Amino acid sequence: MPLDPALNVVLEQISQSGVSLHDLTPEVARTYYDQLALPTVEVPLAKVEERVAPGPEEPIRVRIYRPEDRPGLPVLVYFHGGGWVIGSLDSHDPTCRELAAAAGCAVASVDYRLAPEHRYPAAAEDGYAAVRWIAESADELGLDPQRIAVGGDSAGGNLAAAAALMARDRGGPRLCFQLLVYPVLDADFDTPSYRENERGYLLEKATMEWFWDHYVPDRARRREAYCAPLRAESLSDLPPALVISAEYDPLRDEGEAYARRLADAGVAATCTRYDGMIHGFFSMGAVTAVAGESVRQAAAALRRALA
Repeated sequence: MPLDPALNVVLEQISQSGVSLHDLTPEVARTYYDQLALPTVEVPLAKVEERVAPGPEEPIRVRIYRPEDRPGLPVLVYFHGGGWVIGSLDSHDPTCRELAAAAGCAVASVDYRLAPEHRYPAAAEDGYAAVRWIAESADELGLDPQRIAVGGDSAGGNLAAAAALMARDRGGPRLCFQLLVYPVLDADFDTPSYRENERGYLLEKATMEWFWDHYVPDRARRREAYCAPLRAESLSDLPPALVISAEYDPLRDEGEAYARRLADAGVAATCTRYDGMIHGFFSMGAVTAVAGESVRQAAAALRRALA
């Protein structure tokens, strides 16, 4: 279907800036991304707190959002997008607030290490370490260790999928669900969705190549399962999943292929393509009503899985 007219306005504004992330240094790209903040709706919550988890090499900041200030809440461990290079707890604060309020669960947002200062597998290992810490510290944190989900958007979806694989392969913790919002799952830049949406729809092929070159410059390692989950030898014994894809997104095909592979492996997996949408739409609730629909779908799936 045609591109959502509301998104045309966003794309026009970005086009007029004349700036492409892949032409910038990582440091400048982070500043530029932070300044691109779209309008959001304030979502009040019972409590938001900052905690610190032990990491493989250095402590990991974790921001926990609680819709209710009571013990025993289920929790979604969330990883922000940004190509493993940009993005932060603050950039995805509105998304985490929305999910916590809509799903009725705590959301633990993870401040994993960024590339190129910290290349693969740093972010993936931080992600898994945070999930383990949440499970092991659940009583002290007032969370339910039996009801833990992982999720993320874009590169954060990659880290969520990797954390689910690591939890399976390394003996836990047992996860209830994975929410993968237009996730990065492979380094194949020649899929139909890459060819159809190479440029002009916010996320461009050249930008994804730039992200991958910073995160995993060793191309041989891009075939590893914790780097490119779509290349995992087996996807059996993984938690149920909801994969959200967008029609005008280079990453569309790999997300949908992952959902098919999960289903073929006996995993309960649902994939929803949002037509007329671009990469990043999930967080654009103040721009397009479709974003709200996708958040409500994600929240409903989380409520069922964490019930």
